[in-house]
Amino acid sequence: MSDPVLPLRPDAPGPGRPAPARGPARPTGPLRRLAAPVGTLAAVAAAFTWVGLVDPGEPGHYPVCPLLHLTGLLCPACGGLRSAHAVAHGDLAAALTANAPAVAGYAAFALFWLVWLTRAARGLPTAGPRPRPVHWWALGALLLAFTLVRNLPLGAGLRP
Repeated sequence: MSDPVLPLRPDAPGPGRPAPARGPARPTGPLRRLAAPVGTLAAVAAAFTWVGLVDPGEPGHYPVCPLLHLTGLLCPACGGLRSAHAVAHGDLAAALTANAPAVAGYAAFALFWLVWLTRAARGLPTAGPRPRPVHWWALGALLLAFTLVRNLPLGAGLRP
């Protein structure tokens, strides 16, 4: 005969003991619901403003890419700051030339942020669908292929 499972603490819920009552739910007014998406937008806008004002093409303003500095190879993020600088100035062609996957990332962020803001404004749960591992592996493979091609002679058009 097995012993019944007893809780570790005497006041913990268990067989024959109800869970303790919790306080009232915190109010979730529109300002509270919108605080996180609006705060995130403010941080991203500040970062893009900084990169827009301080040109990454001029040496000395930002650290160099360690992979580029040590090996001479371009990483998938090389040109990302120049791309953000071009986006901040409204030059989409220059942004795509500097780093096309970064521009795709900026667009994806904008889309996900807009969905987040809309769901928060309507009072809906903001946790949407989560990417599965296959999606992360596919993104990694795409970035690896981009990195390989941009470092080969045939990928000269993908270099910043």
